[in-house]
Amino acid sequence: MLDFNSTSTFPERFEALIDAGLQAREQQQAKRQYLGASRLGVSCERQLQYEYAQAPVDPDRGFSGRILRIFERGHRMEDAMVGWLRAAGFVLKTEGKDGQQFGFSVADGKLQGHCDGVFVGGPEGFAYPALWENKCVGTKAFRELQKSGLAVSKPIYHAQVVTYQAYLGLHEHPAIFTAVNADSMEVYAELVPFDAALAQKMSDRAVRVIQATEAGELLPRAFAEASHFECKFCSYAQRCWGGV
Repeated sequence: MLDFNSTSTFPERFEALIDAGLQAREQQQAKRQYLGASRLGVSCERQLQYEYAQAPVDPDRGFSGRILRIFERGHRMEDAMVGWLRAAGFVLKTEGKDGQQFGFSVADGKLQGHCDGVFVGGPEGFAYPALWENKCVGTKAFRELQKSGLAVSKPIYHAQVVTYQAYLGLHEHPAIFTAVNADSMEVYAELVPFDAALAQKMSDRAVRVIQATEAGELLPRAFAEASHFECKFCSYAQRCWGGV
């Protein structure tokens, strides 16, 4: 409910209207009925179970208007990056002949993933075809990527890339991962070789999460204490630790 009390400023009231509109729009969107392969690299398998089962998030843990705007910024920056890459001479496909985003569906549709695109040609010095994944990040995450690379600084994204390489049959050539610094508009790029062991680990995890959830079994938590920082920020912390 909107709170237009006398102490709120005009900018606060205006932003509240935008937030409410975005949240209402988000509530109307269809919920996915599958386990998202892009999420397999998270630390906690029980969190994945809650997501797959579409368990309600804890009170006040839904996406705020600000977070929804950040998500939309990422989608818009992805569209911009497509244009920049094509201007640079890359032949980048983002949709199949059916006009749908490239993706895969396995286990009777219970595990699905949708990639940003596939390079099928372009400048010399690259191997084609190659998976393309892009992220829009803040300066701190961008500097971490520059310093340590994808696998160390963003293991969730790394797991996503290799899982997509495996299921889309794009494992022969390194994937091309790009990131845009949302603050400075710098571009980071990295060649990501296929990691068969990690891909198998993620595939096994997906099977474990799906089977346990459908059997009504809760997998162990990743952390021993509710005070762990990842638990504190988890949207299902009360449900998980409160025995709901």
